[in-house]
Amino acid sequence: MTQEEYIHLGLYILGGIVVGLIMQKLVMPILVKLAKKSKIQADDLVVKVLCAWMVPLFLVLGLHFGLQNSSLSPKILNWMQRGTIIFYILSATIIAATILGGLLRIKNENSDSVIPSSSIISKIAKVMVYILGFILILQSQGISVLGILTTLGVGGIAVALALKDTLSNLFAGLQVISSGKFNNGDFVRLSSGEEGYVEDISWRSTVIRAVDKHTIIVPNNELANMIVHNYYLNDRSINFGVEYGVAYDSDLDKVEAITIEVVTETLQNMEQGVKDFEPFVRFTAFGDSSINMKAFLRVNSVNDQYVVKSEFVKRLQKRFSQEGINIPFPIRTLQMEKVAPADKES
Repeated sequence: MTQEEYIHLGLYILGGIVVGLIMQKLVMPILVKLAKKSKIQADDLVVKVLCAWMVPLFLVLGLHFGLQNSSLSPKILNWMQRGTIIFYILSATIIAATILGGLLRIKNENSDSVIPSSSIISKIAKVMVYILGFILILQSQGISVLGILTTLGVGGIAVALALKDTLSNLFAGLQVISSGKFNNGDFVRLSSGEEGYVEDISWRSTVIRAVDKHTIIVPNNELANMIVHNYYLNDRSINFGVEYGVAYDSDLDKVEAITIEVVTETLQNMEQGVKDFEPFVRFTAFGDSSINMKAFLRVNSVNDQYVVKSEFVKRLQKRFSQEGINIPFPIRTLQMEKVAPADKES
């Protein structure tokens, strides 16, 4: 290449950069404003992703035209043209994968469901896009895909056997997702005793955030075979009971009425309580030192029961003290057998 051709090439590249910056700084902001006016969030995402690629796309385009007008050999120009095609197919693949992943997240926000945008679905969707892009790149370079697919099919059997546990977790995760029984942020309790909020279902495991903020990771294969109690699937509010006992000489009708008053007062004064819930009391057993009973309350979510229960117990103990109702201590009566002293030896 001559010095003049290098100058022309530089001008083409500079022109591509300038056009890219104009598109990015002047044209795309107009499209962003128009997208924000619409109620559809997908167009905002598409414009945002395309905006980030404006400069690289036009830079490569300027490089391509600059090289086409040079005195390089046809062989080199052919290789440069092939590289340009690969770049644009790869760019389109990355853009499509990014937009697809973003669209899944948008759907999740609108539907309040973790399933469509859980990482396992997002990753599978992106992998499919990348595979399609890889096939297009091979096709654009004149490489037969059929032979590669045949080889992968034979080798896939060996890979499947080697990754049996991984594939088992993958398909178990898809099974959990397809059941539609988990939503983003649902509070669940596993049959193994762990409980917390569902955060994500990945290709290998499900991530659950416990109440104390630590993370529980459950393999999908085990989760699919567990009994799972989902507190948020139908109605997030739950009933819970508080057990206690009163002395045997207590007026049970009075105890019941006071308890219901305290329950109502607690629920009305706390934001976690369900205001229109009608509380009730059930006497459960004759205990060793008290008549046992259980008061039932209703809160907005399973995690709210602890703070409401604490407040209820404090209010009930204070009210019982004012009304002279005794909550007895557990009493145990021990009978000691008197053993006669042994006769002294003569």
